[in-house]
Amino acid sequence: MATKVLVLSGGDSPEREVSLRSGSAVAVALKQTGYEVTNADPPGNLENLLPAMESADIVFPALHGKNGEDGTVQKFMEQHGVSFVGSGSQASELCFDKARYDRLLIKNDILTPKTELVTYEEFSNSSLSKLPFVLKPNDGGSSIDNIIVRDAGQKDMESIRQVFDRHRQMLLQELITGVETTVAVLGTEGLPVIEIVPPAEQEFDYENKYNGASQEICPPEHVSQSDQASARQLAVRIHQLCGCQDMSRTDIFISGGKLYVLETNTMPGLTDRSLFPIAAAAAGLDMPALCDRLVRSALKL
Repeated sequence: MATKVLVLSGGDSPEREVSLRSGSAVAVALKQTGYEVTNADPPGNLENLLPAMESADIVFPALHGKNGEDGTVQKFMEQHGVSFVGSGSQASELCFDKARYDRLLIKNDILTPKTELVTYEEFSNSSLSKLPFVLKPNDGGSSIDNIIVRDAGQKDMESIRQVFDRHRQMLLQELITGVETTVAVLGTEGLPVIEIVPPAEQEFDYENKYNGASQEICPPEHVSQSDQASARQLAVRIHQLCGCQDMSRTDIFISGGKLYVLETNTMPGLTDRSLFPIAAAAAGLDMPALCDRLVRSALKL
C-alpha cells in the first residue's frame, strides 16, 4: 500500500504564494514516485487539520515564513505525535530568529557580518547605518522587506520608515561584498555550492529570486575549489549545530578568502526556480528523487 503524505502549503504568511508553488512542486514529485498525496492549506486553527495529519503516514510542510517555518506548525505536530519532514520546532524557531541565530554562530567562532537588532530610532543612531548596510526583518524570509544600501548617503529614509512600520525591530547588518553563495544540506551531506549573480546593477531581492533574472551558477565560476569545500563543511556544521533535520540551506558570502554566514533556512523553497532543487539536481537528484529521499529520511527508512 502506498505511503500517505499530507503536503502543507500556503498558510497566512507574506510568503504564501511561494509556499503554494513549493507545495505544488512537492506534490507532483511525490505522486510521480508512487506516494498517495493529499494537499492542505493550513488554517489559522491547526486543530481543524489534525484529523488529516493523523490519517497520513507523514506530513510534508512546504511552508515558508511566519506560522510555517518558525516552529509553530512543527510544535503542534510534535505535541500530537505527528511525523513530519524537516526540522523540529526548536531548530525552526532558532533559525527563524536571525538575531538569536547570529549570537549562536558568534559563540561558536563562526564569522558573520556585524549585526544589530534595532528599532527605527536605534537604526538612525547606529554607526552601521552610516556605512553600506543591509536591513531585513529579524523573522522573515524570501527577501521580503529587505533593503540593501550600497551608498549610505543615498538611503531612502521614507522606504526605511515604512518597513519599520511593518516590523518593530529590524536586523541591521554591514554589507559584505564578494561572491554570494548558498549551500544546501540534505540529511548530513553538503550539496554542491551555488553562486548567485543578480541582474546587472540590481540585487538578489524578492522579485529577482523568482522572475528568472538572477543567475544561479553551479558549479560556481568565481569560488575556488577549496572555498567551495569549506563552504560545504561550514553549512553541514551549522546544520548540526542548530539541530536541523532532513534539509537546510545556508547563505554564505565569500569575501577575501573569508566565509561570512548570513542565515540558515530550515524550509528552503522547493519551486522550479528554487535553490535547493537546483543544488540537488547538481548532485544527481531530480525533484522526485529529492522529495522521495526527504520523506524516507523523515520516516527513517
